Amino acid sequence: MENQTTNQSTINRIVWKACDTFRGLIDPSQYKDYILTMLFLKYVSDVYKSRYSEYLEKYEGDEERAMRTMRYERFIIPEDSSFDYLYENRTASNIGELIDIALANIEDANRDKMSSEDGSSIFRNISFNSANLGETKDKNARLKNLLADFKELELDAKHLENNDIIGDAYMFLVSNFASESGKKAGEFFTPSEVSTLLAKLTKSASGSRICDPACGSGSLLIKAGKEVEDGNFSLYGQEVNGSTWALAKMNMFLNRFDNAVIRWGDTLRNPKLKENDKLMHFDTVVANPPFSLDKWGAEEAASDEFNRFWRGIPPKSKGDWAFISHMIEVAQEGVGKVGVVVPHGVLFRDASEGKIRQKTIEENLLEAIIGLPANLFFGTGIPAAIVIFNKGRGVSHTPNNKGECNSPLPVLFIDASREFENGKNQNKLRPQDIEHIVSTYRKFTVGKLQPGVVEDKYAYVATFDEIKENDYNLNIPRYVDTYEEEAEIDIPTVQKEIDTLEQQLAEVQGKMQGYLKELGY
Repeated sequence: MENQTTNQSTINRIVWKACDTFRGLIDPSQYKDYILTMLFLKYVSDVYKSRYSEYLEKYEGDEERAMRTMRYERFIIPEDSSFDYLYENRTASNIGELIDIALANIEDANRDKMSSEDGSSIFRNISFNSANLGETKDKNARLKNLLADFKELELDAKHLENNDIIGDAYMFLVSNFASESGKKAGEFFTPSEVSTLLAKLTKSASGSRICDPACGSGSLLIKAGKEVEDGNFSLYGQEVNGSTWALAKMNMFLNRFDNAVIRWGDTLRNPKLKENDKLMHFDTVVANPPFSLDKWGAEEAASDEFNRFWRGIPPKSKGDWAFISHMIEVAQEGVGKVGVVVPHGVLFRDASEGKIRQKTIEENLLEAIIGLPANLFFGTGIPAAIVIFNKGRGVSHTPNNKGECNSPLPVLFIDASREFENGKNQNKLRPQDIEHIVSTYRKFTVGKLQPGVVEDKYAYVATFDEIKENDYNLNIPRYVDTYEEEAEIDIPTVQKEIDTLEQQLAEVQGKMQGYLKELGY
């Protein structure tokens, strides 16, 4: 049976209660950094303390030997940087400064893991001594309360060894912060159900290298990794926002993916995931990039050293196809699969985007398009779609000995926009909705679905010729007929109901006139 202090619901309750320290003072999109950093500090401190106790017992109280063994632990925690040290000093007049020093010391002690390739700190964008937390007296009181809230957590190394409890708590917090943060949430979090769907659609094989070039806080990347059944995979990501990059790094540690490579930088202007000065290639590439990003770097794209935009340069004000072009280029030739969340305009806008879209179709890269329900994403109510590209579809455009080229394979269209759970502030994909999409897609990939209507008003398999006839427009209603015939109106019955209602109204009005007359009106 789980210890009361370490079951999932208890941890979630404690960490969510800790948020009360900051509510009303600063925006959730900001105070999330303080809460998540404190959870990380508590986790690494408690695991370190727990390990030390185990070694002390093993070596019969020999402190020197126990400390020598501790050098090989996942994290080294200096004595004056532990959570317990900070808790003991919670009433200090400079407690904010002490927390900042503790974080800096932890990073120094674990620099090979916790810094970016240019030496930047994962805690560089957060300060517990910031004036944002109020005047000194108020700030100290808040930090004292925050430390007291987290003191309730008792995290034991043995219990956490084969348990996702802390990683799940982190994801729970990020998800809740996203729901509180409104529009800003889309910058760091993809709804859990969408991440699950995208991870299942691009399900990676054993040994895969998986990449998210716009990884946010890393939730989608982690979901994609967990779809690999034997746990043999490697994770890579890049994130442009420094604070969000730090969250992704901590997220990887708390989910025990210590070897994940998460780079900080602008993927479109300065891709950081490279090998021998060339772009690294991946078996699976997934992303929920910012929709229609303005000023994404179109001016520099023509001279891109990696020639990622050879199919065409997307418009300056819409970077959707820039992200897609990057993702296709870094997908492994012959096997790589790409899954990307996009606004519907990607499917039908003309000009340069239309030309890029046409080329990807003619190259036989496009495999499936899935239309999602509206209001799934934080910060926008517009419906989005998932587009799947596959570099392993197996059709060559090289002429055969008869001088003929093979045509691109058919493409699956799914309209899943009507299957969801209606929420107060945000809609949600249910398990059965995800299963419906995934099972339909998997039947298609194994050749069980033939061109034409697969499922009435839900799925259609379109041939290359059909798509070409539509001028390479991929708007889903062109392929999936969702038209609902209106029910015939029985005019005599409706007229009879109207007559009855008018008669009842006249009777009520007559009674009202009588009552008013009695009252002298």
